[in-house]
Amino acid sequence: MATQGPIPEIDDPTLDPRTGEYAVIAPGHTFRSVTQKIAGIVLTDNTPTAWLGGLFLAATVAMGVVVAVTWLVLKGVGIWGITIPGAWGFAIINFVWWIGIGHAGTLISAILLLFKQTWRNSINRFAEAMTIFAVCCAAMFPLLHVGRPWLGYWLLPYPNSMNVWPQFRSPLAWDVFAVSTYATISIVFWYMGMIPDFGTLRDRAKNPLAKYAYGMLSMGWRGSTRHWIRYESASLLLAGLSTPLVLSVHTTISFDFAVAAMAGWHTTIFPPYFVAGAVYSGFAMVLTLAIPIRKFYHLEDLVTLRHLDNMAKVMLATGSIVGYGYGMEVFMSWYSASHWEFFMMWNRMFGPMGWAYWVLILTNLAIPLTTLWSRKLRVNAGYLFFLSFVVNIGMWFERFVIVVTSLYRDYLPSSWGTYRATKWDYMLFIGTWGLFSTLFLLFARFAPMIPMSEIRTMLPAAKLGNGGEDAKTVVQEAI
Repeated sequence: MATQGPIPEIDDPTLDPRTGEYAVIAPGHTFRSVTQKIAGIVLTDNTPTAWLGGLFLAATVAMGVVVAVTWLVLKGVGIWGITIPGAWGFAIINFVWWIGIGHAGTLISAILLLFKQTWRNSINRFAEAMTIFAVCCAAMFPLLHVGRPWLGYWLLPYPNSMNVWPQFRSPLAWDVFAVSTYATISIVFWYMGMIPDFGTLRDRAKNPLAKYAYGMLSMGWRGSTRHWIRYESASLLLAGLSTPLVLSVHTTISFDFAVAAMAGWHTTIFPPYFVAGAVYSGFAMVLTLAIPIRKFYHLEDLVTLRHLDNMAKVMLATGSIVGYGYGMEVFMSWYSASHWEFFMMWNRMFGPMGWAYWVLILTNLAIPLTTLWSRKLRVNAGYLFFLSFVVNIGMWFERFVIVVTSLYRDYLPSSWGTYRATKWDYMLFIGTWGLFSTLFLLFARFAPMIPMSEIRTMLPAAKLGNGGEDAKTVVQEAI
């Protein structure tokens, strides 16, 4: 039997002194206490002042999207810093980055559900919400980048009298199908998982408007055996449909690059490399959201250090895969004996924008992969919060390096130039942060962030016949 590592000196009620492992949920909870704690956040009549201040700040920042998009429609994409040959710029960088942010939600919801990993139950709800909001932010960038967003419906294969059909050999059309499928399945999975909790909120709400709204959202949920059987069957079906999306969506996004005959892009390592990077940044964003939430709403007994430790381990694994991808890029640029590949990598490291590559190495590899081996740091909430920002900055620079440094020095020296983002690029990107934060704060206030129905199944009382519990007691406690 493998021996446990040294027990961290952290005073935490979820730590088992016998095994040195943290529990998935703090001891002492009952069905009633779980329901009251989670439902109380949503049904409280006293909205926290800090939440209102955060919403005002986020909504103010989100106005940057409105201003930037309005000016873009009036003046055209020339207000951005895109040039020839660097014709992609911030739009595609931010698109790939935001899509990657959403990958952890699908992985936590689908793959961990199929593998019966109960530690996912405390974090899957807001991870799914994060996925949907990130996809909303991502989808606008390629639509705006085409220059005529009002004609975006031409990318959809709908019957029309003019026989205008999408160009199915274009990666842009592939992105439309991949992202729309991903968004649809994620929304259905997210909403369906909340139906039992909406039923609980409907039954506990005192405000007539809230009772009516949650009653509509619960779709007649009564918690009968028939309802639960159908609910669990549908959950497994959607998890089975969602699992391939974790691999297929960012694989399709990587084809935007890999199918191009461009040095630095035309490589078969891009699909797994992009998928690992997406999960890496996605789990970093889950930590960015989970750590303040558990502190602000005092959820340390439901989102425990076990969750933080497990998410840090996933980041360590996927970060190592990303590091392997970086190594293979360098190796193949030398081993291929291609003058173009060698120059691209040399320019990426030591050219005018070489600083971005070394920021990428520092934030994606040097800091995370040398510290996450320490269990004390993996369960240190403050350090993980800092590290989540470091990794997300690093993953944004990864996309910057891939897009910009492969384009601004292309095959034709006469067309060489540089890339400088404009204030409108920055305004739109920062505005999407505000949009994401606004949507997430609204979700946290008006929907259950943690699935009550799934947390209850993890309690000892959920096992009928254990400790004198019988079915009647369980049902009464769950109300």
